[in-house]
Amino acid sequence: MAETAHATATAHAHGGGHGHAHDPNLAHHFEDMGQQRTSATLGMWAFLGTEVMFFGGLIGSYIVYRFTSPDVFGAASKYGLNVWLGTINTVILLTSSLFMAFAVHAGETGDRKAQVRYLLLTMALGTLFMVIKGFEYREEYHEHLIPGPHFSTEALHLPEEPAPPTASAEHAHESAETLKTASFLTVTPVQFVRQRAQMFFVFYFFMTGLHLLHMVIGLGLVTWVLILARRGRFTPSYYTPLEMTGLYWHFIDIVWVFLYPLLYLVALHK
Repeated sequence: MAETAHATATAHAHGGGHGHAHDPNLAHHFEDMGQQRTSATLGMWAFLGTEVMFFGGLIGSYIVYRFTSPDVFGAASKYGLNVWLGTINTVILLTSSLFMAFAVHAGETGDRKAQVRYLLLTMALGTLFMVIKGFEYREEYHEHLIPGPHFSTEALHLPEEPAPPTASAEHAHESAETLKTASFLTVTPVQFVRQRAQMFFVFYFFMTGLHLLHMVIGLGLVTWVLILARRGRFTPSYYTPLEMTGLYWHFIDIVWVFLYPLLYLVALHK
């Protein structure tokens, strides 16, 4: 009986009867740390997959409009957006992603000071990105480029298209008076161009605004893992939250890598 009780106590001391030492970071519903990390990674990639589909739909819709009104979108991009601020923000975000990768590597090696240092740098650059984006939005507000009743195209130097892109070549050469009465056209050519310019900024503010929302969430996650890093929670055997936060931050970076050329470099070749 004494031997049985001793064996039972030993089993509980080494993992509650599972036959292995219990890691305090191991959730009760996982067999071991490897299974826990694999499950977290799979869940994060599944979540990022839904995000890719979400942003992919927006980007696909933008591309359709971009190729049906290339001159209008080109003028709106060239004269409405600040390409230098967009370029600076791109460099900042890429650098922040590099620092996040360094932070994850520090988690793998158990270097607590390096984890804290690189996470702070990541947060600083992410905050700087948002501040610069705020200055961009302020410029666009003063230029009346916010879609809505006060939207103005005065600063855009828009081209005058004779007809919407769906009109045939024969109709494109008709007079403006005839176009106004045509069944396929309910607005004048000038109104059509302004509507397409406004559509560019609808896409611009919607996509960059959603990206900023993801940045805010990302900064919240980085703050959380920073607190854990300062407490020494991440070791070579457990750094899953840090790694998953890194994946999310890299996703934010990748989204911007697509938005930057699509929005800021539309008319670069002209």
